[in-house]
Amino acid sequence: MSFLSEVLHPPSYGWKDESGALSKPRPGQILKEFFSRLNIFKDKKNWLSFMSWIMVLLLAPFLIIFFFKYFTFKLLIAAFVYSMIIMGTHGTIWHHRYCTHGAYKFSNNFWRFFTQNLTLKIIPEEIYAISHHVHHALSDTPGDPYNATGGFLYCFLADVNHQPIARNMSENDYGKCVKLMRHTGVKVNTYKQYKVYGTLANPTRTIISVILSWGFWFTAFYLMGGIGLAFALFGAAGFWAVGVRTFNYEGHGKGEDKRREGIDFNRDDMSINQVWPGLVAGEWHNNHHLFPTSARSGFKPFQVDTAWYYIKFMSMIGAVKSYNDSKNEFYQQYYKAPVCALQKQEEEVLQDNEVEQVLVSEY
Repeated sequence: MSFLSEVLHPPSYGWKDESGALSKPRPGQILKEFFSRLNIFKDKKNWLSFMSWIMVLLLAPFLIIFFFKYFTFKLLIAAFVYSMIIMGTHGTIWHHRYCTHGAYKFSNNFWRFFTQNLTLKIIPEEIYAISHHVHHALSDTPGDPYNATGGFLYCFLADVNHQPIARNMSENDYGKCVKLMRHTGVKVNTYKQYKVYGTLANPTRTIISVILSWGFWFTAFYLMGGIGLAFALFGAAGFWAVGVRTFNYEGHGKGEDKRREGIDFNRDDMSINQVWPGLVAGEWHNNHHLFPTSARSGFKPFQVDTAWYYIKFMSMIGAVKSYNDSKNEFYQQYYKAPVCALQKQEEEVLQDNEVEQVLVSEY
């Protein structure tokens, strides 16, 4: 826990206030921190945060041009499916269940590379995975990088303000970070390079990989449906990149306890199961917090899990060699167990009534 509580670069307003409770900065403080951490002229170690938002800004013109020049309802539907379902599901498959939790294992590096690059490269694996380990360890407590009780901006700008790794780690702690990312195939900096760039990711390799990804997918979309489709789907990717930053605020009840009996079984934090993220991305968040290393989080019959369907299919064709599936554990521990306990209680009541009736009749 000590490593995970110190692995992220703390904001200037800190994780805790003087009483030990969550430090809740004002919107102005959050915005000041945000722009300070984007300033690569002030500190070149800000490069990854800067690049993360530059990609969003570069995608915005595609969306604008699509609406004003290439708009059709058919392309709008394609954009909706790409942003909400394909991008959302891929985020769950790759960044969430694989990079962070290692919920399944690929048979070889080809299938890992294939899965990694199924969509435009937008979110750096480092920004997501390391901070998400902290999120689970410190969920809804001070130090959680997207603690919903901090407010909307606290979560929305967390990728810049709260999620980058610490810049003063010892070589031993940096090695622990490297181990958390080793299975992803992402080539990381040496410790000496980390001291220069402040990140696991190498700037040159990262920029080249984004250029290659965007170039490949723009060409592919153009060949599939022309320039209009290319602009529509690139714009949709930018829309998703902004929208996904709102998820953890919503997924943890906007800082309030919105958990429901019989739906949200995890009581260790404020995570909730939401229908929309579940349907479009397989993200049943309360279920996920119950069993974070499970390759499936849609446990009940109505809980559609598109990410799980991909992982299961890849397993069937031999691309995934193993996976964790906690569905049976969920039913045994959180669903069938209460029902069995209730049935047992009812049986005990019936037995007591029968005994009472016998005693009454004998009397």
